[in-house]
Amino acid sequence: MEPKPYPTDDEPCGIVCEPPAPYGAPAINLDPSLRYTYADYLNWTDNLRRELVDGFVKLMSGPNMIHSKITAAIFGRIWSFIKKRKGKCEILHAPIDVRLPKNRETADNKIYTVVQPDIVVVCDPSKIDKKGIIGAPDLVVEVQSPSTARYVMRTKFDLYEEAGVKEYWVVYPNAGLTVFLLQENGKYDAGTTYDIVFMPDAKVPVHTIEGLEIGLKELFED
Repeated sequence: MEPKPYPTDDEPCGIVCEPPAPYGAPAINLDPSLRYTYADYLNWTDNLRRELVDGFVKLMSGPNMIHSKITAAIFGRIWSFIKKRKGKCEILHAPIDVRLPKNRETADNKIYTVVQPDIVVVCDPSKIDKKGIIGAPDLVVEVQSPSTARYVMRTKFDLYEEAGVKEYWVVYPNAGLTVFLLQENGKYDAGTTYDIVFMPDAKVPVHTIEGLEIGLKELFED
């Protein structure tokens, strides 16, 4: 079968378009000591998932079953609430590129940080384009694993805080989650932790979406 061509700017393709990587394409050898831009990132056509942090490449591992279940539970609960209420916010899930420009430099060759959070909620439609999201989402959810704990709690914490993400959820599989809220001084608060063992009946408010609370049991019932 002939591969279907990647849509041009004049062709409809939904909210987000990404050119498909050739199946089985060999991994591209990148120099870990070099800084890359989003323009470089767009030319990497192998099957590896990567993020850019200030221009440096961070390889991503694939999600496991627990990660996938928790992500699906959070996404489904928020999506159904938004749809029912016909809210203005939109929820999206990985893989989706979130570009975090600095100094209002929005050209592809001027953007050095691109991440793929597990879940994002965006309430400003102007931040969504064919390439993904540009600018800070209103809510970011990251499901942590032992291998990503430092990256999620330090590197990404600082990235999202600096970018102005209003609400940041760090989810611990089989344990619970912590919600960080951006304060007027541009810094996150100390965080509110919801533990499934000690707070099984807790309701977690989604501050980005007025009126939405998610029961902890709903997320960790399996």
